[in-house]
Amino acid sequence: MTLSAEIALRRGEFTLDVGFDVPDGGVLALLGPNGSGKSSVLGCLAGLLRPDRARITLGGCGLAGLPPHARGIGLLSQDALLFPHLSALDNVAFAPRSTGAGRAEAKRRAREWLTEVDALELADRRPAQLSGGQAQRVAIARALAAEPGLLLLDEPFAALDVDAAPAIRGLLRRVLRSGPPTVLVTHDPLDALALADHVAVLDGGRIVERGETRRVLSAPRTAFTARIAGLNLVPGVAVEGGLRTSGGLLAGISAEDVVEGEAAVAVFAPSAVAVYLRDGEHRGSPRNTVGGIVDALEPHGPVIRVRARGDDWAAGLAADLTPAAVAELALEPGTPVDLSVKAASVAVHAVSDH
Repeated sequence: MTLSAEIALRRGEFTLDVGFDVPDGGVLALLGPNGSGKSSVLGCLAGLLRPDRARITLGGCGLAGLPPHARGIGLLSQDALLFPHLSALDNVAFAPRSTGAGRAEAKRRAREWLTEVDALELADRRPAQLSGGQAQRVAIARALAAEPGLLLLDEPFAALDVDAAPAIRGLLRRVLRSGPPTVLVTHDPLDALALADHVAVLDGGRIVERGETRRVLSAPRTAFTARIAGLNLVPGVAVEGGLRTSGGLLAGISAEDVVEGEAAVAVFAPSAVAVYLRDGEHRGSPRNTVGGIVDALEPHGPVIRVRARGDDWAAGLAADLTPAAVAELALEPGTPVDLSVKAASVAVHAVSDH
């Protein structure tokens, strides 16, 4: 069955106005900064918030106006929220029991789902005896044991440690392939890449970007999406050979949807940015060079991410350097630098009209 939603909500000065569809077996990730409306969307879908105007249908049946328990929705949040006095088996069995299944049938389905999430050996344990990852496995089983028509995931990995999250992410990826339509709220692009086939980026209560996950995260149209995808984004106007910025031309390769004279963005990876000391030796002659000031140095896995400030496209620019390169250049906040990127590494895209 397909989820189709159009939701309008006003709370004080905040206004939410969104619309989207999620097909059966599809996963839509909602991304956006804090306060953009992600949690409000989930609240309206779950029936926990009453929108001013809504059309929410699941398999052609209207959900708007129904109480939460009558919507056939499974909800998984960052906290497992298991009943502390029940065993893992009884926690999972509670879901089918709440939809009318008999005791024996509910326990049979609970064992099936505990097996599906590799947690059958935890059946007799109570929540206090479970690790965070184990509790989340049980919570996933409980959410799916009720056979919901729609699954809502609210930051499901946020409370897990770095060792448990990958396993739970892989587990969800497996079970959602044949699951109901799913809406995932997350701040982590890895969650979206691993689980969602489509993403919608919210800002100020509106969807400002949407599309296939890999396309949106590899060719972002907004600064927020570029930031979470770990890419540099420079706004401007499309011209022949690249992008006209506030200070000149940023040469690059234009996508097919780019129209000269219209708004566009240039996108490139921090690893493509070379950093030189101001007035120092420049190796090669990239067409795109801008002066800036080192603003911050941030550990980023095996590299150091250098963030710059300055005029034109130097503002907020990120460059990834090895620790050895940072030491050789003696970079620190306040160091004047020149930043360069080859035109072949710069992709120019039309600004989304969503």
